[in-house]
Amino acid sequence: MTQTSDLSNQFLIAMPTLSDANFSHTVSYLCQHNEDGALAIVINRTTGLTLGSVFEQMGINTHSDQVKKMPVFAGGPAQLERGFIIHHRTDSDNWESSIPISDSTSLTSSRDILEAIAEEKGPKKYLVALGYAGWSPGQLEQEIISNAWLNTPYEEDILYDTPIVQRWTAAADQIGIDISQLTAPAGHG
Repeated sequence: MTQTSDLSNQFLIAMPTLSDANFSHTVSYLCQHNEDGALAIVINRTTGLTLGSVFEQMGINTHSDQVKKMPVFAGGPAQLERGFIIHHRTDSDNWESSIPISDSTSLTSSRDILEAIAEEKGPKKYLVALGYAGWSPGQLEQEIISNAWLNTPYEEDILYDTPIVQRWTAAADQIGIDISQLTAPAGHG
């Protein structure tokens, strides 16, 4: 068996040839990758919901118009009813169910972080998503080998600050690839 490289804390960029409607032209943040498989959150597709509407459904009050207007992302096709929060970590973070992804980023799925965000006492940088993308052991590696995905280094600015519609190209641009210029190879091997 070959050794699997840990691709956690990287972006997965859907190649232009990837026709799966769930992932066409997406960029995902790879939160976990190990011998058990992989988990990522799509960071450039929104659900049409705002954080304000989600808070309303959950019975969480917020008085911040900025928080209410935050988009909720379509994190992937698995467990669409489950919320995930990618956020900038600090040493004082102690959310109930956080998984550190890097020295600066965590993935949390607990209500306490949402309540803190509603009160503007949560992390300053965050992305809220419903659902996730998952791969069984070895599946992601095979998809990368078959040119479905390009993996690139994580960049905090792309995750939090780049306009949503520019994230797919911005993630590829950081390694000098104009993703829109890539096309399917001619013929079949």
